[in-house]
Amino acid sequence: MGLPLAAVAEPRRRAILRMVWDEERGAGEIAAEFDVTFGAVSQHLRVLREAGLVAVRKDGRRRFYRARRECMGPLRELLEEMWSGRLEALRVMAEEQERQR
Repeated sequence: MGLPLAAVAEPRRRAILRMVWDEERGAGEIAAEFDVTFGAVSQHLRVLREAGLVAVRKDGRRRFYRARRECMGPLRELLEEMWSGRLEALRVMAEEQERQR
């Protein structure tokens, strides 16, 4: 098993974790969100899986990924705080733009 902190140091892996944080997503659906090859996204998913941060479910030839929040320990709190902070910043910017109109 890899190190969770090292796994989330890469921006695309953090983006993948955000995508599978609340719902299970297929590998193809995840890969479609990035401007890199499916193979590159597959490698990121492997790193996240080996770090224990995502679970994989196989259904025939398809693979579905979901965040393993319960296995993240102190990382969970850090990630949730980071993501909610960004959402708050986005809300403030959107409200400011609306007021300027």
